[in-house]
Amino acid sequence: FSIIDRWASSAHANGSAPSFTLWDESAPPRVPQECAKCHSGAGFQDALGVDGSTAGQMDGSHPIGVVVTCKSCHNDYALAKDSVVTPSGAQITGLGQTSLCIECHQGNGSKNAIDTLIKEAGVAPDVVNKALGFNSYHADAGIVISIGTMAKGGYEYDGQHYDAIATHVDGYEDCVDCHDPHSLEIDLVTCAECHQGVATVEDLRNIRMDGSRRDYNGNGDVTEGIYYELVGLQKSLLSIMERYAEEVAGSRLAYDATTYPYFFADANTNGATDPHEADPANRFVSWTPRLLQAAYNFRSAEENPGAYVHGGKYVIQLLYDSIASLNAA
Repeated sequence: FSIIDRWASSAHANGSAPSFTLWDESAPPRVPQECAKCHSGAGFQDALGVDGSTAGQMDGSHPIGVVVTCKSCHNDYALAKDSVVTPSGAQITGLGQTSLCIECHQGNGSKNAIDTLIKEAGVAPDVVNKALGFNSYHADAGIVISIGTMAKGGYEYDGQHYDAIATHVDGYEDCVDCHDPHSLEIDLVTCAECHQGVATVEDLRNIRMDGSRRDYNGNGDVTEGIYYELVGLQKSLLSIMERYAEEVAGSRLAYDATTYPYFFADANTNGATDPHEADPANRFVSWTPRLLQAAYNFRSAEENPGAYVHGGKYVIQLLYDSIASLNAA
C-alpha cells in the first residue's frame, strides 16, 4: 500500500472516531484549547508554531473535523523538534522525531499532580477528604511509560527507585522502529525474526525476555508473558483497593473500565458496578491520599494496554508499590 493508503487506514485519519467527533454537538462546535493539540491536526500545528504562533503553547480552540494530516508532522518545525515537556513539567531532550509522538501520547497526569492534590487537601494518608478526586491519566500514553521515571508519569512512591527509558535492542528504541509511522501498525514480520510464534499483535503478549524470571504477580508461573504478569498485578491491586476502601475509607468501591470517572460507589454492595451505578453522579468520593495514589497507578496501567512492551519494568513496580502501600494500612 502507498503511504497515503496506510495513513488513511490509521487512527490519525479516522474522522468518525470519538477522538475527533466528541465536540461536534458542543456550542459552538469547536475542539477546546486544552484538547486541540492532540485532537485536531490544526491544533497540533498550533502547538508546534507552524501557524506562526508561539511554539509550545496553544493559542485557542480549533474547528472540528480536522484530523492529523500529512502537514501535521511533515513540516520544517516538526523536523527540527527534538524535545518535549511532559505533564510533570520535566523537559526531555535528545528525542529526535520521537518527540512528535510524545506530544500527544503522554497522557495528562503525573506524580506531581497527585502530590499537589494531596498537599492541598492537607490530610494524613488514610483520612478521607472530599477535596480529593480521581484524576484521570488519559489513554494511549505509552511513550511516557517507556521513559519511566524521567517523565514521572506514574505515581512514584518516595524512597523507591524506578526504571528510566525502557530499552529493547539496538535499532528498536524509537516509536517508528516498531510502529509504521503512517499506518501506526506494529511491524510483526520484524518482531517474528527474533520472537518465534509471533503472527498477531496478541501473540506479543506471550513474550518474556530471558532476563526476567521472577514471579511478579504471585501465580507461580515464571514463563508467562509480561503482559499476563501485569494483568495479574492489576487484578490484585483492584482487589486490595476494594478491601481498603471498605475497611479504611469506610465506603464500598466499584470499578468500570469503560465509564468515566471509572470508580463508583457500590451502593448495593454486590461487589460489581451495575449499570445504574456507572453514573458520574454516583462517583466514588471517599478518597484518602493513599487510595488515590494507588487508583492513579491502577488506571495508568489499564489505559496503557501496550505497557508490557513500552515499559513493563516501570509499570510492574508502580503496581507492586501501590499494593505494598495499601497493605501497610
